[in-house]
Amino acid sequence: MDETLSTEAHPSREQDLDDGAGIALALAYAEEARDADEVPIGAVVVRDGALLGVGRNRCRSHGEATAHAEMLALSDAFQRTGDMRLPGATVYTTVEPCFMCAGALSHARIARVVWAVRDPKFGGAASLGSVLTDPRLNHTAELREGILAEESRALLQRFFRDKR
Repeated sequence: MDETLSTEAHPSREQDLDDGAGIALALAYAEEARDADEVPIGAVVVRDGALLGVGRNRCRSHGEATAHAEMLALSDAFQRTGDMRLPGATVYTTVEPCFMCAGALSHARIARVVWAVRDPKFGGAASLGSVLTDPRLNHTAELREGILAEESRALLQRFFRDKR
């Protein structure tokens, strides 16, 4: 996939364009997860328009509960950059991060987290908790949600409907 995210020259809309491109790329990885019979969640790490890391759910294929898209995208970014912290980076994910992923995003010092749909059963960033914005922690992140929500929701619903 392309190593940069393109934007048009409209400063007032630049963030919307970046966020849309980021979620669209995460959605492509979610589709790869679905095609591999994994829960269709994808995530990417971007900083200054450069793609630092990618991930898709691999819990079933790896046989471990920690192989979430966000965790794998962070690991990929750490390997590519050689850094254990990613200040200034944005993580785009198709579903709100769980508590485990939100904690990892905080430890990585991610500046922004953007997701498509909330996770009412496991969401640790807004639905069930606020790990990424809790003022008691030494790092907080800016949050944004709802980008390509219908597409992400439909992908998840189709996957689980087909499983039944």
